[in-house]
Amino acid sequence: MGKIQVKIKTPFGEIVLEGDNAQEILETLRTMPAQFMSEISSLVSTKLAPPIKAQLEGIVELTTEGPVITTRGKLTHYEAIGLVLYASEEKVSTATKISRLLSSSGIKSMVPARLNEMTKRGMVFKPDPSRPEFKLTVQGERWVEEELLAKLRGQ
Repeated sequence: MGKIQVKIKTPFGEIVLEGDNAQEILETLRTMPAQFMSEISSLVSTKLAPPIKAQLEGIVELTTEGPVITTRGKLTHYEAIGLVLYASEEKVSTATKISRLLSSSGIKSMVPARLNEMTKRGMVFKPDPSRPEFKLTVQGERWVEEELLAKLRGQ
């Protein structure tokens, strides 16, 4: 009898398992650690994704204070806040810090109000409700990467 192959489609590609019989493939799957898929996905995405600094070149400058917007492109307050959060360490920041960074970028905005609206739209959330920090949601990250950065690069 020939070999059996199982192809598992994942967000980062395809995993192929091969065995002499179905039981062998099932045993292989059972021995994989529970976090295997998330770890491999994380490793692959960090190796293949261009570094954030390269993605933001000419749009945001990473300073010791935090990310400062340098693009000449016209930005809404939501876009400016999204960019600052996206470029921030761990994509997390407080309304006060975002306000200060936007001010350094020459942008005046009522950040707490905009963050509240962005929360309602599903763009940001508070990872810990007892702390004043906001973080981009997965939807928010996708919006910055696929729409905002593409628009600013003129794609």
